[in-house]
Amino acid sequence: MSFIYRFAIPLAILLLCCTIDPAVGTARKLTALVEQQPLVLKYHNGALLKGNITVNLIWYGEFTPIQRSIIVDFIQSLNSRRAPLPSASSWWKTTEKYKGGSSTLVVGKQILHPAYTLGKLLKTSHLVALANKVNQLNAINVVLTAKDVAVDGFCMSRCGTHGSTRSANGKTRMAYVWVGNPETQCPGQCAWPFHQPIYGPQTPPLVAPNGDVGVDGMIINLATVLAGTVTNPFNNGYFQGPATAPLEAVSACTGVFGTGAYPGYPGQVLVEKTTGASYNANGVNGRKYLLPAMWDPQTSACKSLV
Repeated sequence: MSFIYRFAIPLAILLLCCTIDPAVGTARKLTALVEQQPLVLKYHNGALLKGNITVNLIWYGEFTPIQRSIIVDFIQSLNSRRAPLPSASSWWKTTEKYKGGSSTLVVGKQILHPAYTLGKLLKTSHLVALANKVNQLNAINVVLTAKDVAVDGFCMSRCGTHGSTRSANGKTRMAYVWVGNPETQCPGQCAWPFHQPIYGPQTPPLVAPNGDVGVDGMIINLATVLAGTVTNPFNNGYFQGPATAPLEAVSACTGVFGTGAYPGYPGQVLVEKTTGASYNANGVNGRKYLLPAMWDPQTSACKSLV
């Protein structure tokens, strides 16, 4: 079973209900403010990932060393106390509030597949096969596909996904994740807010904190599915809605990055003075990231870092 992180029109504390005036084409008029119902992710009494979790990275296609370092630094940032607040590690710490959780992610093996041995059009079965290249317990195998690799459903219905497979002896379930680089295929869907959206309010895009729209978009999607993996690894953890299309720890808060967020507006975030880059989390090696809000079980609300 796999769980899909779908792109969606961003939601926030208030839902803006707008109508289109035919006389002015796409002009929108605010007609009402509707109070959103409390958000509750039900715990389905299943196991969560906890303890030291090794994150193995399978790079499929061409990634530059700088691109790989941005993503590796992000994962390392989730377990680092060296970065100043607000930090990526303080964001990840929210997962400890989920019953039976508390996991520390550590970068493990990195496997490079620059030769596109499976071609440039992958199915889910290919992603699983790549993830199974590493047979390791208490690990998350992350498959990352390059910008010129098409994956079934990518851009049309999903930006990333997570699921589980059985170990070689069939007794143990292993978690895997897939995220694609949307730079050339769908930056308006899977790299928002660093690119104009293809639909909805057309607010100006933010400047990517690491100077790479595709990879900075991947960070948002990777953060989303990693949080979903540790809090709902086997389809019986924390989620809302049907198990086949669940809203999870971060996907339930799609589009919220800072206070005051509403559809089409990511909220108030920090801006780096010299570059103009937007971010809300500090990481290791001087990195900065823009991380989505995460649902907090203690407050039953989406919690952003700023």
